[in-house]
Amino acid sequence: MSNIAIRFAAVALLAVTALGSTPAAADSFDGTWTVNIVTRKGVGICDSGGTLPILVSNGRVASSGQIAVNGQVAQSGGISVVVGQGVRRATGCGRLGETSGSGTWRGSMCSGTWTAQKI
Repeated sequence: MSNIAIRFAAVALLAVTALGSTPAAADSFDGTWTVNIVTRKGVGICDSGGTLPILVSNGRVASSGQIAVNGQVAQSGGISVVVGQGVRRATGCGRLGETSGSGTWRGSMCSGTWTAQKI
């Protein structure tokens, strides 16, 4: 898996837990975030990790780069995402706080963890 695939997987994890939330209710998480991705399963066939910038606006998660990211953040900070590039897809979930967050991600052959810092 390329660095881009791992990056999209990390972003994916950053948006997958916000189920049933109203995007506007999560605007306290708005801003630019840096997501650090670590591969835990699939090491050897997947990149070891990477860093990816994302944007949160009105509780919606989007990419600030070339990788497609879609997701949302709940008022509670739960986040869920789907990240993709071409035919590759990954999902992610976790929780954001005021300035940081963490969670897990899963792609077709790889999975791992992510941490995020608000810039």
